[in-house]
Amino acid sequence: MTSLTQLPVWDALKDERAAWKKIHLRNLFAKDSDRFARFSVALDDELLLDYSKNLIRPQTLKLLLKLAQERELEAAREAMFSGAAFNLTEGRAVLHTALRAPLDADIRVDGQPIIADIHTVLARMRHFVDRVRTGKWKGYNGKPITDVVNIGIGGSDLGPAMACLALKPYGGNIRAHFVSNVDPSQMVDTLEDLNPATTLFIIASKTFTTQETLLNAQAARVWFLDTAKDPSHIAKHFVAVSTNAQAVSAFGIDTDHMFGFWDWIGGRYSLWSAIGLPIALYIGMDAFAEMLAGGHDMDSHFRTAPLSENMPVLMALIGLWHSNFWDAPVHAVLPYEQRLARFPAYLQQLDMESNGKGVTRAGKPVTYTTGPALLGEPGTNGQHAFYQLIHQGTGLIPCDFLAGRESHNDINGQHAVLLSNFLAQTEALMRGKTAAEAQVELAAAGRSSREIKALTPHKVFPGNRPSNAILYRRLTPRTLGRLIALYEHKVFVQGVLWDVNSFDQWGVELGKQLAQIILPELHGGTPGAHDSSTLGLIAKITQKD
Repeated sequence: MTSLTQLPVWDALKDERAAWKKIHLRNLFAKDSDRFARFSVALDDELLLDYSKNLIRPQTLKLLLKLAQERELEAAREAMFSGAAFNLTEGRAVLHTALRAPLDADIRVDGQPIIADIHTVLARMRHFVDRVRTGKWKGYNGKPITDVVNIGIGGSDLGPAMACLALKPYGGNIRAHFVSNVDPSQMVDTLEDLNPATTLFIIASKTFTTQETLLNAQAARVWFLDTAKDPSHIAKHFVAVSTNAQAVSAFGIDTDHMFGFWDWIGGRYSLWSAIGLPIALYIGMDAFAEMLAGGHDMDSHFRTAPLSENMPVLMALIGLWHSNFWDAPVHAVLPYEQRLARFPAYLQQLDMESNGKGVTRAGKPVTYTTGPALLGEPGTNGQHAFYQLIHQGTGLIPCDFLAGRESHNDINGQHAVLLSNFLAQTEALMRGKTAAEAQVELAAAGRSSREIKALTPHKVFPGNRPSNAILYRRLTPRTLGRLIALYEHKVFVQGVLWDVNSFDQWGVELGKQLAQIILPELHGGTPGAHDSSTLGLIAKITQKD
């Protein structure tokens, strides 16, 4: 494949970027009353992407779409959906989309149909979830389950934790808790108000060997048996999401209560699988199925909509434009929905673990920026924290603003206040404030000419700061499914454009390997051949006071 920067369209995009030195978004809006209509796309009446406040004009978009075509995006998209081994370093298909496909879909891996197996697991989940939520599943002393503790890490934690918070209005009589950190304080804090007799633990580890997860699982086991005493009771209070039946059984879990998934599901794409069991227990299997349906809605849109009207494609192209031609190394996701508080953290793993790569799919060093760093915080909290940097800082930080037209909890008209801030921030970033406007404002406030001169530079906002606005009707399970899949496909598109493998994560391995060497040294072993800093820190940690 021709190097990205060697394509003629890349040079054309450089020229387009140079032209923007004399262009400001406020002027483009002033000259084009149809700009919103021209640069927005909707998925029925439930989801709208307004990308009109980005640093694009028709010729920009035309060049970006040409780039997508020259990178053979449509062929890559079809390869992923059809079960090709798109994760080339591990020789695996990439088929999280199959997890939300209907029963009559024909999707195969190595020639073997997989949809029936997926729906078999979903049926087993439904049976289990219904028993727990209706109280038919009893703990060791005959009481129903009231609390579920999910023990996992990475994709086995971030997705389910994010979704349960987002879908709190749909929660029932089961409370969901999440433990991921090997720091025992998280486990202690989680368990301190729980009753072992009414608590169910989900151990989520594909191999049942993940260090952090197994250490936390053993801690939970000790806590449980301290009260329950009899190890046979573990079978009523522990279930597993894993493929290692031998290890699961050795732990004391009945393998009839082990829910499996497949190696063609990456961890950060796995909440649609049995990894989503805590979500299903919290909101019910019908609502979980709605979330899957929302993901499938976006799959269908991504697979069939023309590139020029395709939400994930447009977001990916514009993101590349800002990263590679505007030197924007950071991207902000800003949900104006408190229950999406964990959505930015979830997207951090999805985006940065996927496209934070320094070599191409062929193993050659990349010579351009790949995945951006991602930050985020719910509005309006973020406005009183880091928005200053976005508005007046020296670097460009493109933003995604998300908001629901309707609230589950409007009190005293506060939702309108929230939406007014959502709208105002995107407009302020686009428009900015000129020196002349600042001077008029200061004069109206009764400032002296001397004060006006001194304060004006501080009151100027450059504007021309890009943003997407993603507007949905209400945060429902189906809406959440659409939003997650939207970003999944955006990440996929950018990986194709940058020619990186978005579905491996070798960068997490080195630290784990070194930790295994250091651990025995913290328990009295002779320190190995480390650098002086590491040796000094080991000595300080192990010194006897």
